[in-house]
Amino acid sequence: MTGSDIPSSFRLAYVPGVTPTKWVRVWHERLPGIPLELVQATAADAPGLLADGGADAGLVRLPVDRDVLAAIPLYTETTVVVIPKDHVATAAEEVSLAELADEIVLHPLDDVLDWETLPGRPAVERPATTADAIELVAAGVGVLLVPQSLARLHHRKDLTYRPVPETPESRVALSWPQAEEAPELVEEFIGIVRGRTVNSTRGRAATPQRPTAKEKAKGKRAGTGGGQGGARHKPAAGRKPSPGGRAGGQSGKRGKPRGR
Repeated sequence: MTGSDIPSSFRLAYVPGVTPTKWVRVWHERLPGIPLELVQATAADAPGLLADGGADAGLVRLPVDRDVLAAIPLYTETTVVVIPKDHVATAAEEVSLAELADEIVLHPLDDVLDWETLPGRPAVERPATTADAIELVAAGVGVLLVPQSLARLHHRKDLTYRPVPETPESRVALSWPQAEEAPELVEEFIGIVRGRTVNSTRGRAATPQRPTAKEKAKGKRAGTGGGQGGARHKPAAGRKPSPGGRAGGQSGKRGKPRGR
């Protein structure tokens, strides 16, 4: 991809709780000429945004429709319960679902956990958003189960959280519209999130890398300027030049001074 074929920018969607900062930083270091635009989207809207071309790729929550979007799972989040700091459950390092049986467990409309059976007792109404549910937890109305990143995103001084084992977990993935082959800039970002080095055979493999100063110096010492430069300066291993200046099997015949 060269010249006018290079897109003017790369659009990356991301959902609440996901922090793309470290990957964006690497992008700016490797591709300073191609701006990366961040597009924030809700977990529910992100797949449609990608399918409609609103972003080139996205950091989304699984599942997605694999007939429409390709996806590479990146990591799985721990599920935690958000509770007031004076809640009895704060005495333990983790909380079981059984311990939440008598609690009102809030279930916001934008919940990203795939529940087969909701734990605890249901609230009279479902909060519209996770942010609304956090406010209700702070008011003492109930507790909330969310991926740990969302608990951190909505942090409040009067609330805390504890891990809850044996609950559904949210998986975060890098996703982009299905195609026979991922676009080059998508491949670039795949390489970054997977930790590929700049010299990896994937990504911008067709772009020649400039030699470092150390490599240039090594090339000069090896005589890279001429085809046989390295061979002319060093005799073959195990052989010594004859007094006549020649090395090889004939040194016994030709190394002897001629009689005059």
